[in-house]
Amino acid sequence: MPGIDKLPIEEALEDSPQTRSLLGVFEEDTAAISSYYHQLFQAMQRIYDAQNELSAATHLTSKLLKEYEKQRFPLGGDDEVMSSTLQQFAKVIDELSSCHAVLSTQLADAMMFPITQFKEKDLKEILTLKEVFQISSDGENQLSTKMRNFHLMLFVKGEVMEDVYTSRKKQHQTVMHYFLALNTLQYKKKIALLEPLLGYMQAQISFFKLGSENLTQQWEDFLTNIGTSVQNVRREMDSEVDAMQQTIQDLEQASDMLYMPDPDPSKIPINRNLTRKAGYLNMRNKTGLVSSTWDRQYFFTQGGNLMSQARGDVAGGLVMDIDNCSVMAVDCEDRRFCFQISSFDGKKVAILQADSRKDCEEWIATINNISKRIYLSDNPEETAARANQSALEAVTPSPSFQQRHESFRPSTQGRPRAARTSSQGSVGSDSPALSSLSLDSLVAPDTPIQFDIISPVCEEHATPAKNASQGRSAVLSLCCSSGGLGKSKLANSILHQLFIVRFLGSMEVKATESTDVIYETMRQILAARAIHNIFRMTESHLLVTCECLKLIDPQTQVTRLRFPLSGVVLCASHQENKRLFGFVLQTVGGRVDGRPVATCYIFESNNDGEKICDSVGLAKQIALHSEMDRKATQKQRELDKAKEKQQEELTKQKQIEKDLEEQSRLIAASSRPNPPAADGQFLVLSNSQSEDNDAGEESRKKEESEA
Repeated sequence: MPGIDKLPIEEALEDSPQTRSLLGVFEEDTAAISSYYHQLFQAMQRIYDAQNELSAATHLTSKLLKEYEKQRFPLGGDDEVMSSTLQQFAKVIDELSSCHAVLSTQLADAMMFPITQFKEKDLKEILTLKEVFQISSDGENQLSTKMRNFHLMLFVKGEVMEDVYTSRKKQHQTVMHYFLALNTLQYKKKIALLEPLLGYMQAQISFFKLGSENLTQQWEDFLTNIGTSVQNVRREMDSEVDAMQQTIQDLEQASDMLYMPDPDPSKIPINRNLTRKAGYLNMRNKTGLVSSTWDRQYFFTQGGNLMSQARGDVAGGLVMDIDNCSVMAVDCEDRRFCFQISSFDGKKVAILQADSRKDCEEWIATINNISKRIYLSDNPEETAARANQSALEAVTPSPSFQQRHESFRPSTQGRPRAARTSSQGSVGSDSPALSSLSLDSLVAPDTPIQFDIISPVCEEHATPAKNASQGRSAVLSLCCSSGGLGKSKLANSILHQLFIVRFLGSMEVKATESTDVIYETMRQILAARAIHNIFRMTESHLLVTCECLKLIDPQTQVTRLRFPLSGVVLCASHQENKRLFGFVLQTVGGRVDGRPVATCYIFESNNDGEKICDSVGLAKQIALHSEMDRKATQKQRELDKAKEKQQEELTKQKQIEKDLEEQSRLIAASSRPNPPAADGQFLVLSNSQSEDNDAGEESRKKEESEA
């Protein structure tokens, strides 16, 4: 017999669109079988009814023939020959009637019973299981929807979780038994077709065996082969049924924990080495400015693409390209287990919700592995396992700094000692040899790592930290400012570049003379994220100007952090992963052990990190030239002001000398005797006239002084 198509019982719990599509084919096949066998049953029922009618008619004919001699015909006489002949015919026909009765019994047992049992038992069982499957699926969907509407696991009551567990288990068992019945039907339909025909032919052959030995011999070989085939199919069906029953038992035992809505990760480990994953997720679609809807679809990865497929669709559609994308867990208002995928250019963002914490973390790990193009390797899962193992081992201190960096970035041999001044923006000299550096000289031991951006509320000019314990908080308090500060300056800024970045973390560092401190900070932050399973990253817009670096919220356009450009002493990108870059910010106010507090900030960008470092270096150069021009202008103004002051002093000195001369002249004039008048009398000046003359003289001197 040819191969039998089967439904995969192992995929009953996953309930994927492919399985649903295959189930639809089996259900259509079942409907076609039901229609065809119903017609075949009616035809065989007519044969059986005709055979019963033939048997009854034959028996009635034999009875009538026996009663012929008892008949009295008006025109007929006694005909013993006819009566004897008819008696012989009656005897033969009676024997033939007995054969027909036996044939009717054989047809009832060998032909009608198998097809009736198939129609009344097997097909009705399929219909009943289909109805139970629909009811259990609807109930499980309602309870799952109810569970997803809870924001936190603390609000889920025990009875609801028990109902979800019972519903999922019942639905899984129903689906598996439904698949078993559909798979078994493929065997039973052959048996139900061959056994009635075999019984019909054997009954007919036994009926005609007395008069058709050759015909019987001709059909016996064929019927023997058919009977052998039927027995083989029955044995194959029995073995398959036993195997499927054992599979159902194994799956019930293995899937017991999967019935829980949120299984415990300690009992079911999370696989972080996946490069392919499929399953149902809820996708958020915005319907307005503040309103959104969630659509449940079947998502699967195909190479570097994320695909989705609805239950009624024949094939899946492209959601987005996840090569070089970024993925992180996010918090939604009314949903839990959500994560966000951003394309490499930041133009497309998708927010998805998983059914459990385990499923959410596996999706994040899978997309993260695909984003790194691990799926292109010969053995993707082994490559992902090695990458994760390397990330775990990276946190273990090595005997020397140089050995740690050999596994993290390429050797510095062949690289120029003089780094790009525009990329680093450092005012110090080249760093010493790596062999003379140690971990403690770069990063303080047991330094905490900050994985998220904290936007503190501060005044226009924050007060620096007063002691060393407040040095870390001083970095943020000195960097942030109000939203309106510097808007007019930014409008007139020469450099104004915007980059999409994601904050990985920051930590306090000791050394600020070498870019190796940035590489070491990158290593520690990435290792800590891998160990603690931290995949969430805050996306922001990095604005580079000639005055400062700003982290801006892409949705609200609110400034999250502001870094003065004068405090950025180092800036460098990773040598292998060009999307990673970082800079060191030095705070003037806070001091620890007599040295300024320095913090290294690490980011991931959709662009090349070297371009961002070049932009920062260019901003520092422009700021340096602007500062030099400002100082030169200020110095020239001071010189001009000194000259004006000196000229004013000379003017005052000349005025004083002029006043003294005028005063001496007046004193000399007043000391001479008064001249006589025309009539020979002396002219005497009154006091009022003297005062008016003095007032006029003083006002004139004041005007000359002001001029």
